Amino acid sequence: MFFVDLSVARRLEASSAWRASEYARAQSKLRPEVKSAIAPVAGGHAIYAGADAPGNRAIGLGLHNPVTHEDLEFVEDFYRSRGVTSGVHLCPLADASLFEQLKQRNYRLEKFFNVYVLSLSESASTTALSTGLRVTLVNPKERELWLQTVARGFSEQDVLTPEMLKMIAPTLHSESAKCFLAWVDGNPAGGGAMLLHEGVAKLCSGSTRLMFRKRGVQTALLNARLAAAREAGCDLAHTLVSPANSASQRNVERTGFRLAYTKAVMVKE
Repeated sequence: MFFVDLSVARRLEASSAWRASEYARAQSKLRPEVKSAIAPVAGGHAIYAGADAPGNRAIGLGLHNPVTHEDLEFVEDFYRSRGVTSGVHLCPLADASLFEQLKQRNYRLEKFFNVYVLSLSESASTTALSTGLRVTLVNPKERELWLQTVARGFSEQDVLTPEMLKMIAPTLHSESAKCFLAWVDGNPAGGGAMLLHEGVAKLCSGSTRLMFRKRGVQTALLNARLAAAREAGCDLAHTLVSPANSASQRNVERTGFRLAYTKAVMVKE
């Protein structure tokens, strides 16, 4: 049985920090005015990619060494100087000193993420695709199509909004991202992305347009990305799922993922 221990947690959280850092680096090129920044701290990284970016949190703290008062002071100064609330991803396998520092400094719980992991050394899924469904790696001419398709999937109404396009664009433009499109009867139905870091495949940005849901689109996108990760030599894959998103949870579990741990996002009062 695959066992999630501290060494695995370190790799998963490092992969998450890499994904957020790649997002920030791409954002610095797309929107230099936001002044994206990445700073190492307490064995992890504090990441900022603009006031409206979803990943403005410190990730991977306390997985290699105890976390000190000075470490949290650094994190808080990092975010305070950029006008946003200080936040930390709290992995349950982190050193107990991180829990204590967050308690002393009046952090509160913002939300949870379920971290799902799959050992790629296990047998590959052989789920057959539905008739008319196929998945392709995005070519340069399809990049804007991928962005619009994924944005429509996240909008829940198949409507494009400038805010959604801005939020997703840095993933598309991340240097190490591989983006995939799902097609149903020749129509772009959904999309997803994958970033590789030291043998770990981080699956992210998966969405399906409203009119194509319940047709196996996300399962197909998961399987295509996992096949690409195996081909690239990765031994682990992981993804984040909100505990409230039962549909995504079913999809990843059907594909072979299992719950590694639940981590909390803590924010400064």
